[in-house]
Amino acid sequence: MRLTPGAGRDIDLDAVDLLDLDLFTSGDPHLIWDAMREKAPLHHQTLPDGREFWSVTRYDDVCRVLGDHREFTSERGTVITHLGQDDVAAGVLLTSTDPPRHTEVRRPIAPKLTARAVKSWEDGIRRAVIRFLEPALDGAPFDLGEQVQRLPAIVTGPLLGIPEKDWDELVQLTSMVMAPSDPHFKLGSEAATLAISHHELVDYVTQWVKRRRSDGADKENGSLLDHLMSVRAGDAPLTDEEIALDGYSILLGANITTPYTISGTVQALIDHPEQYAKAAADLSLVPNLVEEGLRWTSSACNFMRYAVRDVEIAGGTVPAGGAVVAWIGSANRDASRFPDPHTFDITRDGAKRQVAFGFGPHFCIGAPLARMTLRVFFEELLQRFSSIEVVGETQHLRSIFIAGMTHFPVVGHKRM
Repeated sequence: MRLTPGAGRDIDLDAVDLLDLDLFTSGDPHLIWDAMREKAPLHHQTLPDGREFWSVTRYDDVCRVLGDHREFTSERGTVITHLGQDDVAAGVLLTSTDPPRHTEVRRPIAPKLTARAVKSWEDGIRRAVIRFLEPALDGAPFDLGEQVQRLPAIVTGPLLGIPEKDWDELVQLTSMVMAPSDPHFKLGSEAATLAISHHELVDYVTQWVKRRRSDGADKENGSLLDHLMSVRAGDAPLTDEEIALDGYSILLGANITTPYTISGTVQALIDHPEQYAKAAADLSLVPNLVEEGLRWTSSACNFMRYAVRDVEIAGGTVPAGGAVVAWIGSANRDASRFPDPHTFDITRDGAKRQVAFGFGPHFCIGAPLARMTLRVFFEELLQRFSSIEVVGETQHLRSIFIAGMTHFPVVGHKRM
């Protein structure tokens, strides 16, 4: 998916297919989102099989859909590729559960992932990032798009209590969940890929929990998954099914978006060498570079909800039961919130208003850890390389939900 839109042109919004995989693999959705924000802030599409959905693209409307569970529920599904099939894990899987149950489960986990809590992990994360960058120091081509997919596992594996021998398998499985049509991850049909990856991930967490119970795990002072075993929602502990599904959700969140944020932001820095030089000369700009990178890449580019009742929004009405897709990638380019939105600017005032981590009750619980990982990565990158250049053809992920690159061959020029 292009992160910088091409030249403007007239777009027939009635003919646009927002579920066209080619649009997100090799197309230019930003031009379409620009047109939708201006001309059709509530866009309706009916698929050939009769399924239909509404889209919101403006920042305020996206925040409203994601922020108000009384109007827009997550308990029928949150991913557009599941449109028309209610989530069988609704009310159990954390991402498909509304408050108050969602709050009861999330509240005990959140203290483990605050900015203050994750600060103690920074040194370990920095060592992991330094090891990750070492192969690129000799000036040989380095496929950042492929290699960076493993970085979140290197960083979060020890925090989750996942042994290193399992990292590669879990990275593959989580990628299969989020991009089941991509040739790098597809096994047979898209449906088969989803079924296999879902089953294997849930089974992995289930078996992990059984082993930890038999080992007498320290649930309070152990890993994040250990802590999940001690969580009580309401008056009762989580069932093993809830632990397995919420562990599955945590694994997805830990592994999916950070790699594509990194590679997309590196691409933006290559395309804007003056921004690279500015950040390298003043590392105090890196936190804002991270926020601008999150806004720019919007790796999780949409989330879905269902209208609880007839809802008036964006100048139209979504009927009760209607599926609504909130386009994160569009909201983060809304000129009413981000002036000159298609310019990558690491000094942008207000970049932290980006909604790449979502908004409302389902705001990403791991955002502090992701922010720190991104900050550490770019601090180390900028200190080691005077510049970076692309040395081969990039290949984009074939996914409607996740925007990113699977291949991004680069060469880093080591600082002298």
